[in-house]
Amino acid sequence: MTASRIVALGHYQPPKVLTNDDLAKLVDTDDEWIRSRVGIRTRHIAVDETLVDLAAEAAQKALAASGRQAHEVDLVVVATCTAVERSPNTAAAVAARLGITAPAAYDINTVCSGFSYALATADHALRAGAATRALVIGAERMSDTIDWTDRSTCVIFGDGAGAAVVEAVPDEQAGIGPVVWGSEPAKGDAVVITGWDPTISQQGQAVFRWATTRIAPLARETCLKAGLDPSELRGFVAHQANLRIIDAIAGKLGAAPDAVIARDVVDSGNTSAASIPLALSKLVERGELRSGDPVLLFGFGGGLAYAGQVVRCP
Repeated sequence: MTASRIVALGHYQPPKVLTNDDLAKLVDTDDEWIRSRVGIRTRHIAVDETLVDLAAEAAQKALAASGRQAHEVDLVVVATCTAVERSPNTAAAVAARLGITAPAAYDINTVCSGFSYALATADHALRAGAATRALVIGAERMSDTIDWTDRSTCVIFGDGAGAAVVEAVPDEQAGIGPVVWGSEPAKGDAVVITGWDPTISQQGQAVFRWATTRIAPLARETCLKAGLDPSELRGFVAHQANLRIIDAIAGKLGAAPDAVIARDVVDSGNTSAASIPLALSKLVERGELRSGDPVLLFGFGGGLAYAGQVVRCP
């Protein structure tokens, strides 16, 4: 039997940082108002970098950390909701940038849950023998969708990318657990990006209630499907929606008191599909999570779609 595991991670954020004080010059807000509602201090904003630039930088770092070469990758999956070009897709453009030859390449758009969806589809392809090594990337240039006069959204979002090198392994070395995924389409208009000149809008209270009531039971189900009790987790990396949502879900999950809870949203803002790999890569880089640690990833948001899996850290 064949399974898959993450062998390396990488991340990239553009150098321009937008602080809460910077935003206070644009809209009627201040640092205390933003921190008390969403817990964010800063976010990174792309200026000259394209979405492909962000994704390729993160992917190149993951490849370098893995010790693998571009020609050894035969599948590239990019999770994003902010691609401008409809063809070629972002995955194909990233593959060309990195010199990956003849890969299967596709994009996934389930917005904030995108990375977990992308990781699941790559895992399925590797298990089925359709690929041997994959680059799975979450990348967003959310600043392209922001109305900078709307304080309810402009304070929340940031840009960035995170990537994972995933490869096929014998079943006994499996490092990616079964996915729990789904959506609530009837509530899909709670977060929307519409039109050719897209601007994001959301029903903040509706999303907050949904996330803080529905996600924790699904996250526990994900752990049990992987054969773990939540108390056995060494880390929990949720979509970095806002700090109040993350802490509410973590409080209901039942993880051990010393489990590492990702709170990268404080410094990065909400980076949609990029938020999970970005936060996970940083935790591993800082040594807060170690090789083999079981970590629950769980994405949720626009759609309203959700997906999660337990992974072993590279």
